[in-house]
Amino acid sequence: MRTPRRAARVAVLEPDGAVFMFRYDNDEVGVHWALPGGGMEPGETPGQAARRELREETGWDDIALDGTLLCRWEHDFTRAGVPVRQSEHIFLAAGPRRDPEGDLLALHAEEGILRWRWWSPRELAGATEQLWPPRLPELLADVRRNGPPVTPVDLGYVGNA
Repeated sequence: MRTPRRAARVAVLEPDGAVFMFRYDNDEVGVHWALPGGGMEPGETPGQAARRELREETGWDDIALDGTLLCRWEHDFTRAGVPVRQSEHIFLAAGPRRDPEGDLLALHAEEGILRWRWWSPRELAGATEQLWPPRLPELLADVRRNGPPVTPVDLGYVGNA
């Protein structure tokens, strides 16, 4: 039985279309790249959680979130020894290319973040490691072509590869 967990993440895009991501290694799902974000705290909305998590994980407190949702999805993984089924809201935001700010090494180690990087659209499309959410290259290519979605894409439940 998996514990339900709600989470929010942010796809921070720079003007050339690059997106910021973290690399994780999880016992259950292995190495994968994910957007900044994480679990919602009691009483938080998805947007509030996305802002808080982005600030905590990157040190960036100047990224504006206008509430535009890219997608929603559910997936399973084990977090701190607890099997969870996580339901995520993925928000879009614009920001400049830069490094995370502040002393984040301890937090990143605690969260299982191994490293970070900006991915160009071309690099994202050719990624060989798992990306969370799935279809991220396709979703962001559609944003570049057509602008943000009017209605977020619902990826539904995605099982582990």
